[in-house]
Amino acid sequence: MTGTAQMLTVRVPLAVRKQRGGRKLVLTPGGMAPRGASAADTTLVKAVARAFRWRRMLETGRFGTINELAAAEKINSSYVSRMLRLTLLAPGIVEAILDGRQPEGMTLPGLMEPFPVEWASQRLNIEGRTTA
Repeated sequence: MTGTAQMLTVRVPLAVRKQRGGRKLVLTPGGMAPRGASAADTTLVKAVARAFRWRRMLETGRFGTINELAAAEKINSSYVSRMLRLTLLAPGIVEAILDGRQPEGMTLPGLMEPFPVEWASQRLNIEGRTTA
């Protein structure tokens, strides 16, 4: 085979976003993470999972009060109460957190602040708070 070798250069504009814990996430031109990459905030995911687990323990009668649950978990009852509020988040917000699609800047401390109980009001309130 005779001929000259040719070089082909392909340029793909990528963006790198720093994540919690120092990891980096590469974003494609459309601003999307490549398949298999997860932008899920493990702190938020664990908090939501823990809140729903605690709610189930209270609903099934394993613990009769928040104080009993807090004592068994060896944590402050006011913390348990604030965490349990996460079970009042709209299903769409919970799904977004679990899928890593939560609004930019959404953090656990931000979600620990009071938020509206009405699901329709939550999205505006929570997203507005994350941009501040």
